[in-house]
Amino acid sequence: MFPNFAVATADKPQASRAVSEARMRADVEKLVSFGTRHTLSSDIDPKRGIGAARRWAADELRKTSKGCGGCLEVVLPEAMVSGTRIPTPVKMVDVVAIQRGTERPDEVVIVQAHIDSRVTDVMDASSDAPGANDDGSGVSLVLESARVLSKQKFAGTIVYAALSGEEQGLYGGKLLADYAKQQGWTVKAVLNNDIVGGTRGSDGLVDDRNVRLFSEGPRADATDKTRADARRFGGENDSPGRNISRFIAELASGVQGDLAVRQVWRADRMGRGGDQLPFLEQGNPAVRFSVAIEDYEHQHQDLRTENGIRYGDTIEEMDFPYLAKVTRLNIAALAALAAAPMPPTATADAAVKTWTDVSWKPVAGAAAYSVWRRRTDAPEWETQPMVARTTQTSVKLDGLRGDDWILGVRSIAADGSVSPIAAAVPGGGFTPLSQLP
Repeated sequence: MFPNFAVATADKPQASRAVSEARMRADVEKLVSFGTRHTLSSDIDPKRGIGAARRWAADELRKTSKGCGGCLEVVLPEAMVSGTRIPTPVKMVDVVAIQRGTERPDEVVIVQAHIDSRVTDVMDASSDAPGANDDGSGVSLVLESARVLSKQKFAGTIVYAALSGEEQGLYGGKLLADYAKQQGWTVKAVLNNDIVGGTRGSDGLVDDRNVRLFSEGPRADATDKTRADARRFGGENDSPGRNISRFIAELASGVQGDLAVRQVWRADRMGRGGDQLPFLEQGNPAVRFSVAIEDYEHQHQDLRTENGIRYGDTIEEMDFPYLAKVTRLNIAALAALAAAPMPPTATADAAVKTWTDVSWKPVAGAAAYSVWRRRTDAPEWETQPMVARTTQTSVKLDGLRGDDWILGVRSIAADGSVSPIAAAVPGGGFTPLSQLP
């Protein structure tokens, strides 16, 4: 953990007790009961198809809101879309619940998963597509996170989202990213949860002690100037998403002892994608949680038995104790991020001198700042800060030859909550590059 700093999270024992495996299993069973949740399936059938599933998810969030005195605002962003996998225009709808922050309501952290499902043929909208793990597990995590965190208040806003259209081309992710931009939100982090409820791979390998966390390296929204500056000054390993990944990995050991974060330093799996990508393209920090080991026999498969092997994404292949662990980690990360101020946008100057000057812009809600370092070839920040606490917005690090180091700054709230570290490199700030002067 980060020494000398309080990482504000949901109370660990309380959150651990509050996460209910039975409730999450019931969520997934209900999602499976809709037969298929294919994006092109029925929008109006009361019992089968994507429309029925979305309405149920919205009702669950409204039920949670009722239990917290109306603390959640449920909205349904929609758009007509078409594309390669949507030959005829269809109405795309996301289910979104907003828990507004008490101090900085426009600072937003998002937890999301996609509610649609598929079988072998991505255009088959009629066959049963249970989508238990992909991505009923993620939707259940989103709903359970809302149930737990809605009982608390945070300085920043938390958004809970069940997205449509992922399997047809990440349409729901783009819809929510566009909605966030329209609302004028400052997106601090997006936690995309896609396939988070299984522990056995198709080769029989089992891993219930790790969860993968994917983060981009070079920014998707990088300009030619940003790329050129990063080649000269570094930054290829310090996107905002990469430093969110580091933040969550450090947080994990304090949440529970039997689930570690395996950081995967690429935006997503090889040749594949997820709903974090549309946010990255708009310059918003985003990461993807996914199981340590994927099971390809029970993902994107028709329900069938061949050569004694049962195919299909069914609930029998899920591990609910594991899903509960991943949910607890998400809850802790959401609480920490929602409590903390935004990370600062920092710069470092060490040209032709034996010291390094680090400066940053002041951050709303920050009572102080800390300054961190790591060697340019080191994967993680050092465990002790260079400057533990300062109320200034610049420091001179005497004797530190900056050529050999990556420097970073984090914000500290009055209650001790800390932000992820933002690296003082080109593109290291958490603001979309299109918004910079």
